[in-house]
Amino acid sequence: MLIDTHTHLYDEAFDGDREQVVAAAIAAGVGQMLLPAIDSGSHDALLAMAAAWPGVCLPMMGLHPTSVNDNPLWRQELELVERHLREGRTRFCAVGEVGLDMHWSTDWAAEQTEAFRRQAELALEFDLPLVIHTRDCWPQMLKVLREYRGRGLRGVMHAFSGTLEDYAAVLECGDFVFGVGGVATYKNSFISAILPQMSPEDIVFESDAPYLAPVPHRGQRNQSAWVADVCNAVARLTGRTESEVAALTTANARRMFSLP
Repeated sequence: MLIDTHTHLYDEAFDGDREQVVAAAIAAGVGQMLLPAIDSGSHDALLAMAAAWPGVCLPMMGLHPTSVNDNPLWRQELELVERHLREGRTRFCAVGEVGLDMHWSTDWAAEQTEAFRRQAELALEFDLPLVIHTRDCWPQMLKVLREYRGRGLRGVMHAFSGTLEDYAAVLECGDFVFGVGGVATYKNSFISAILPQMSPEDIVFESDAPYLAPVPHRGQRNQSAWVADVCNAVARLTGRTESEVAALTTANARRMFSLP
């Protein structure tokens, strides 16, 4: 079995065929799909999907860094995240999707960092992994992660886009695994170049659907079933069999997210 550790199947892009997309994933051997939160605008859809496919589609709760940008209500959004986690009505598998994103603007760096730190504290309090988004800000991200070294922080570096040096630095900060998706199938991609030097015990698979579809589907709406194409690419790049890679990455995901 494969596990898609990061997929936005509750997104409106799937409103017309969500049941078929989930069925296709299961048929392709993707037995569980983990759903990261973005902000309150999508909470209802996220929770409805988790309720419709219990044990298969598993929800996270968190505030995405770009939802902090230019948002005067971001602290209320953060309070809502905490309320969801504290009320315990839903079992969340992680605090996510959280992190830092300086791609569009650096104007909100302080606010994003405050939100990230608060959610890291929530992850520690509730003994949950963090699912961490990092875009165009690796030095800033590592600075924050180093603050938590030795405190038991754990999680996934979503859509890992760092260097080998970043990979090693993250591992020094806690128990982390690295999300690998469709980019690993792209010719001459950064992640395909360093995958042979990463430990298979440090990798989990993710689609990030509807984004970043793998070859041979590049340019299409991504879906969880195509994690199988990522598995095939990683097997080729690392000189292992597909079944071996599937077993390792599934075990990594089960351990990190405490999955049944």
